[in-house]
Amino acid sequence: MDRRKTLKKIGIGAAVSLAAPSLWSCNRPTQTATSTMESAKPLRLSLAQWSLHRTFQSGELNAADFARIAKSEFGLDAVEYVNGFYREKGTDQGFWKEMLQKSQDHGVKNLLIMVDEEGDLGNLNDTESQKAVENHFKWVDAAKILGCHSIRVNAFGEGAKDEVRKAMVQSLGKLCSYAAESDIHVLIENHGLYSSDPFWIKSIIEELNAPNLGTLPDFGNWCLSAKWGSTQADDCAEVFDRYEGVRTLLPFAKGVSAKSYSFDEKGEQTKIDYGKMLGIVKESGFEGYIDIEYEGMQQTEPEGIRLTKQLIERIWETL
Repeated sequence: MDRRKTLKKIGIGAAVSLAAPSLWSCNRPTQTATSTMESAKPLRLSLAQWSLHRTFQSGELNAADFARIAKSEFGLDAVEYVNGFYREKGTDQGFWKEMLQKSQDHGVKNLLIMVDEEGDLGNLNDTESQKAVENHFKWVDAAKILGCHSIRVNAFGEGAKDEVRKAMVQSLGKLCSYAAESDIHVLIENHGLYSSDPFWIKSIIEELNAPNLGTLPDFGNWCLSAKWGSTQADDCAEVFDRYEGVRTLLPFAKGVSAKSYSFDEKGEQTKIDYGKMLGIVKESGFEGYIDIEYEGMQQTEPEGIRLTKQLIERIWETL
C-alpha cells in the first residue's frame, strides 16, 4: 500500500461512526492474552494505526480517537501512531497533550510515531538532508509528550547504495542527538529499496553506534526494488528473504511489526509463515511489543486486526 497517495486524503476531523453493523459486528475480544515465554515475560501486543487507514480515510473513524478504539474495539492497550493522520498537528503541543490524556483515560500506552513523508534522510544533497532531519524534530517532540519510547523513520535516498548509506549515517547522527535529549529512540524500518537489505541497515547502526538508534523489523516489507517495500502483491522484482531479514534486525529491535495480509478459512496467513516468524521472534529473546499491522484487502480492517491478534496468540502459546 502506497502511504503517500492514501494519507493525502485523510483528515483528522473525520466523523466517528462506531455503530456501523457491517464494520463492528464481529465479537469483540477479551483483554490481550498473557501467554508467557520461558523468561516469564508476557506476550505484549499493540495496534498499528495503519491497520485502520481505510476506515480513517472514509470518515467512519476519527484518528484522534485511536487509543479508545484500540482498547474498546480490540482489547489492545498499546498503540503506534502514523504521523500522516496528524500532519497539521505536528507542532501543536496542546493537541498532543490532549491525545496523551485520551490514552491515559482508556489505559492505553503510547509506544511510537511512524514518520513518513518528511524528506529523505539519505538525500545526497546536504541542504536537503538537513531539512529532512529538522522536519523530524517535531515528531520527536510529539513522541515525548505522548510518552512514546521511539519514532520510526525511513532510510530512503536516491543514489548509489554506499553513498546513501553515508548520508543516512550523517543524518541519523544529528537526529539521534536531538532525540536523545528527550530520551526518544530512532528506529529504522525495512520499508523498501536499500532499507529492505537488513545488512545495509545493520551497517548503519554499527557505524553510528548511537545508543538510541534501533530497528522496527516488519514481517512484510522486503521488496528491494520498490519504495515502501510491500510484498502483498506478487509484483516485486527482487525480494529479500523475510525470515532472514527479521532475524538479522531483531538484535537492534525496540518493536516488531507483525504485518498481515489475507487469511484463509483456517485463520492462517497465506503469504507469511507466522509459526516460523514468531518462532524467530521468540527465540531471539525479544521482550517488547509485537505490533499488529493488518494491510490486507480480503478481510475488513476490523476483521483483519482480530484475525491477526488471534493467530499470534494461538501460535505464541505453542512455541
